[in-house]
Amino acid sequence: MLSPVSKVDSFKFLGSIISQDLKWESNINAILKKAQQRMYFLRQLRKHGLPQELLVTFYTAVVESILCSSITVWFGAATQQDKHRLQRTIRSAERIIGAPLPSLQDLYIGRSRKRAENIIKDPNPNPNPKGV
Repeated sequence: MLSPVSKVDSFKFLGSIISQDLKWESNINAILKKAQQRMYFLRQLRKHGLPQELLVTFYTAVVESILCSSITVWFGAATQQDKHRLQRTIRSAERIIGAPLPSLQDLYIGRSRKRAENIIKDPNPNPNPKGV
């Protein structure tokens, strides 16, 4: 017996929010909110005198990882305004740390290249190994 599928405005799939109109604003808003919450800890670490090298490591692990969540999926379709909002977060982190950080564009290019390399290296391009 088939059950009806309900229509929703958006849903979360593999950590990304996909909206009915296939725009990424809701997803980017969620990314920004998480990143801003973690920026608080970056500020606290700076305030307590953590060395710059460790601040960069913390940023990369805790903030940048959020900013890059599914970036290869949504970056191309994100609006310039949303990209600027994300880039502002990176610039804030640069000011806190006192060191240059990769731009959002650079992060996207790096992740895309890495993804392409992994696809090329894969000896079995069949996503379903059982062939079903």
